Amino acid sequence: MNPLEQQLDYPLGDTQPEAGHVFDVAPGIRWVRMPLPFVLDHVNLWLLRDCVDGREGWTVVDCGISRDEVKAHWEHVFAHGMDGLPIVRVLVTHMHPDHVGLADWLCERFEAPLAMTLTDYTTARLFSQASVQGGATGGENAAQFFRRHGMLDEGALQQLRERRKYYNNLVPSVPPSFDRIVDNQMIEIGGKQWQIIIGEGHAPEHASLYCAQEKIFIAGDMVLPRISTNVSVNDMEPNADPLRLYLTSLDKYTFMPEDTLVLPSHGRPFLGLHTRIQQQRDHHAARLDEVRTACAERAMSAADVVPIMFHRKLDLHQLTFALGEALAHLHMLYFQGVLRRFLDDQNVIRFETV
Repeated sequence: MNPLEQQLDYPLGDTQPEAGHVFDVAPGIRWVRMPLPFVLDHVNLWLLRDCVDGREGWTVVDCGISRDEVKAHWEHVFAHGMDGLPIVRVLVTHMHPDHVGLADWLCERFEAPLAMTLTDYTTARLFSQASVQGGATGGENAAQFFRRHGMLDEGALQQLRERRKYYNNLVPSVPPSFDRIVDNQMIEIGGKQWQIIIGEGHAPEHASLYCAQEKIFIAGDMVLPRISTNVSVNDMEPNADPLRLYLTSLDKYTFMPEDTLVLPSHGRPFLGLHTRIQQQRDHHAARLDEVRTACAERAMSAADVVPIMFHRKLDLHQLTFALGEALAHLHMLYFQGVLRRFLDDQNVIRFETV
């Protein structure tokens, strides 16, 4: 455990459910953990005991990616982890594949409605269409974007071009209809009121859920205990300023009591929400200082900034996130007027201090 983690409290200790099994974290709330084929090797999903339109069952928050292995784990949950009751609602926090990948499969199987924010629903629907080549995850547009920001290795760029169906391989379909959820909406789940809190920066319109009665916060990816939330610029919105949006969004969670139980999408449930929010603020402040200092020494591309911010070897999947996050820090400083940008003789965008 790193020093920052030691400042948090993990009430369940090292306990975590095996894939395809459930663990009760609070009355009527069960934890499901599904595998991912990445370095970040799991995603947490949540079952909330519920009744929708007279149907007794479970609201599931997030779904896992579309893989036969994950479907098999879900079958075990259906058979042994839901007390013989169906899923009566699928609520997806945001459009990333590990959260929305199996939404259509679950909704169709149980004739359950999908609840999601409008922006993330429409983005997921667009990216999942086979005719869309890329969608901020791969394809020619992504390759051109990363090249423009200093990724000059032709082998890596070709791999990006070949990932044009990356998203719709993990999210082959999205339900044709949905129930829109919005900021500060109150949703009754299992007789308790859950407040929808919209955050930005990680996804277009990320929905977290807070139950004041139980002091439980289903944070999605907005507040994670062990790793920092990825905040990236991508080819779909090349001039975005997501880090500013993310840091502003953190303010929306500070009204919750310090002893709120945080249920994150990755890592273990923890106490210490305010501490973790401050850790994230400090983390990004330090990274911004590093980037500002580097750009004062010489003009930097986003690819140049990656090894300054990330001190480990990265595979291509990790590198795309890292470069996008480096660019998010460059953009925040650029839009603050601290940096200016220009095209060099290789048609690469570089940033330097004003």
